[in-house]
Amino acid sequence: MFTVEQIANCHSKVKSGADFPNYIQDLIQLGVLRFETFVSDSHSDYYGADNFQTSSTGKYNPIEIADTLNLEEFRKDLKGHQQGKTDYMGFINSCAKYGINKWVMNLEDFTCIYFDKDENAVLTEIVPH
Repeated sequence: MFTVEQIANCHSKVKSGADFPNYIQDLIQLGVLRFETFVSDSHSDYYGADNFQTSSTGKYNPIEIADTLNLEEFRKDLKGHQQGKTDYMGFINSCAKYGINKWVMNLEDFTCIYFDKDENAVLTEIVPH
């Protein structure tokens, strides 16, 4: 199975949202089926075949997630990030500012679902691959 170190190596190649499709392909090659990333500190839980699971530690001191969701503004920032206009921390700050608590990336059906603090799915996107 895969390790957090292998995943970190793949992630180190991502400089902006424009690099994300290659990152996804790298994760698939490792055997990652799904992962959840939590905006508060960017720790992630990774899932593979046969109920395999591993988790990364937080990447920064915890940040506060806004209580109120502003999906319209988040969509604007997300689009800019996907076009390579922001780095990862810029994207994280946008998530927190607009009330996104986590996202779940499913690499089997190529969806990314964003959730608010109440665990409501608020946006589903098809992931380019």
